[in-house]
Amino acid sequence: MKLMYASLFLVLFLVACQPVPPLPESAPVQKNVDLFGQDLDQYVDSQEISNKVQGFLAKPKEAGNYPGVIMIHEWWGLNDNIKEMAKILAKEGYVVFAIDLYGEVAADAARAGELSAKVRDHPDEAVQKMKDAVAYLKEQQQVEKIASLGWCFGGQQSLQLALNEELDATVIYYGRLTDDKEQLKNIGWPVLGIFGEEDTSIPVSSVKDFETALNQLGIKNEIYIYPGVGHAFANPSGANYAEEETVDAWEKTVVFLNENLKEN
Repeated sequence: MKLMYASLFLVLFLVACQPVPPLPESAPVQKNVDLFGQDLDQYVDSQEISNKVQGFLAKPKEAGNYPGVIMIHEWWGLNDNIKEMAKILAKEGYVVFAIDLYGEVAADAARAGELSAKVRDHPDEAVQKMKDAVAYLKEQQQVEKIASLGWCFGGQQSLQLALNEELDATVIYYGRLTDDKEQLKNIGWPVLGIFGEEDTSIPVSSVKDFETALNQLGIKNEIYIYPGVGHAFANPSGANYAEEETVDAWEKTVVFLNENLKEN
């Protein structure tokens, strides 16, 4: 159990919504590993993709028919941390396409804010890129079932894709929401939402309104609001980090994807 928690601590460090502080010069550089402490590259093939769609593809080495996940980065862009997260999820038996909505990785918060604002100001362009990523998984990777998953900025984009493309599951980690039932009625599959009770960016009231709208539309959903934690609580390097809630949220995410994308 201790090994599992230690590995999960490292894993969820990858999905942080805040910059990672530099390691002290004396600190050893730790290689990224999966949930079981194994080298990901033993089990996962990965490559950069740059054609009609731009991003990072990770999938199991072992041949087989796997479901797919469109993974959407947080506001820093498609950095190495998100690429590692794609590998981690691929190890669970998924073809993961981590899409690049920026075309660059932000070097600081100011640039990250500019890049995320540009995407939000031109939502149709971002949606089309994500739809192209779905088509890529279906046509080039022969994937049938597909989910979207994103954190923070990517959580909002995960929802936007769900409003504009037929999927099989949607995962939102503390992303901006809507309770507009005219928009939400386009969703015909389960939704998983992960939020913090003390999140001032995504207030509980907006989460409750979102959940109520889903329920009124008959959309199956699992909404978790973790008490006593704030925005980006899954970030071990930040002041809001909550280890137990982080571990529980990740376990719920994997179970949710398995239940909705993998055949029994």
